[in-house]
Amino acid sequence: MNKMEFYKEHLRSDISAGLVVFLIALPLCLGISLASGAPLITGIIAGIVGGIVVGFFSKANVNVSGPAASVALVILTAINELGSYEAVLLAVVLSGVIQIIWGFMGAGVTAYFFPSSMIKGFLASIGLILILKQIPHAVGYDSAYEGLTSFQQNDGYNTFSELVHMLGAIQWGAVLITLFSLAIIILWDDPKLKEKNKFFRYFPGALSAVIISVFINHFFIKFLPELALDSSHLVQLPVAESFSSFLDFFKTPDFSYITNPIIFKVALSIAFIASLESLLSTEAGDRLDPYKRQTPTNHELKAQGIGNIVAGMIGAIPVTAVIVRTSANVASGGRTKISTMTHGVIMLICVITIPAIINMIPLASLSAILFVVGYKLTSLSLFKEMYSKGARQYVPFFSTVIAVLFTDLIIGILIGAAASVLILLRDNYRTPFFNEVDPNDPKKIIISLSEQVTFINKASIMKKLEGIDDEYDVTIDATNSVNIDIDVLEYIHDFKDSCRLNKIKLTLVGFERFNM
Repeated sequence: MNKMEFYKEHLRSDISAGLVVFLIALPLCLGISLASGAPLITGIIAGIVGGIVVGFFSKANVNVSGPAASVALVILTAINELGSYEAVLLAVVLSGVIQIIWGFMGAGVTAYFFPSSMIKGFLASIGLILILKQIPHAVGYDSAYEGLTSFQQNDGYNTFSELVHMLGAIQWGAVLITLFSLAIIILWDDPKLKEKNKFFRYFPGALSAVIISVFINHFFIKFLPELALDSSHLVQLPVAESFSSFLDFFKTPDFSYITNPIIFKVALSIAFIASLESLLSTEAGDRLDPYKRQTPTNHELKAQGIGNIVAGMIGAIPVTAVIVRTSANVASGGRTKISTMTHGVIMLICVITIPAIINMIPLASLSAILFVVGYKLTSLSLFKEMYSKGARQYVPFFSTVIAVLFTDLIIGILIGAAASVLILLRDNYRTPFFNEVDPNDPKKIIISLSEQVTFINKASIMKKLEGIDDEYDVTIDATNSVNIDIDVLEYIHDFKDSCRLNKIKLTLVGFERFNM
């Protein structure tokens, strides 16, 4: 099957997935722009750029890009420091240039150093965060911005204390809409139902739940006003009175700030955070991809850089690849980049033509969709599986889950990576050599060094050699070693000198190559 045939085969499911991703991305874009302290529309413009521009230039198959919560604090701080949003837009443009340079330098290979256990932990933590963060919205308590994944929230509470605080502000209309929406999505995905009727196969259950939720809320307004949701519990998309007023939403960067050193500090911060999240989301997205296709990461950095240049030039906050939207895309049937481009096109059309209709959508119905996405990312069986594989797998996995859950994505990623490195160091410490005792002569020991012997291994080699008793016959074999660090060679040289005092017979094999 050639590429065009593959695109054609999945066109229907890609468009359907694009619709669902649009519905999920819309409130997230608005929430992140609010958290960034930027004009509300800037998050929507970023979503459009992430879908259409990054989608077009990217070679990723299931990635969905848009504004990300990880960069929100940088933007908020920069606006306060510089006193001008247009100045921050210049930093966004420069961050895109930096990302393109990094792409040409080959920095995208960083993604290949993320271990699978850490990626699985990252996805599981996102699933847990989606569920926990959406519970307040599901019951009609919408004081925290949509799209924020950090432990501490803008309303002064954290992920868990918010769950307690929301108990005093439950909107039963929102609860009913959430339950109805969940029931529709779950029943809609029943394979037996799809076999009986093609309509259920081709029309997305998530979209059906959203449409029905709008009618339910209108029913409440007319017949049960005490259950009706007001605008604070609905999508709040900025409404342009005309196309010309819509164009007024767009802003351009202020290039007069180009000599301000703060601009370059902000640009580097955006580029680093956006690149790190994009690379990790790309790696995670490839793992979610049913076809297990690999995205060229250096090219992805360039695509993200182009996206940020365009975003900055037209007034949007920065874009990255975002795992929440990517997960929703895969879960909804997205199989090619048509789905991510579709979501961007739909967002653009709806912002221009029907913002008033979009503003009828209850946030509770979108919470139901994200509950399902979160459930698919994390499960008890996954945690049991990772634990059964031993410390080398479960330590990075659980470290990443806990760190992301109690901090934010970037700090969590770094802690998960640190845990992976510590496990690697532990393994290197334990296995720098193979020890063999001659069965015919207990006092004859052969120590065969590993292929790579680094300074990390020095401590375990010292411990082994210093524990050898007097009058032993010891052979240290470096035949299979490709590299031995100078620290280890110096210690073995010193040990050779001490053997004369301890009456240890030492034979060195294969060390001629290391100039010892």
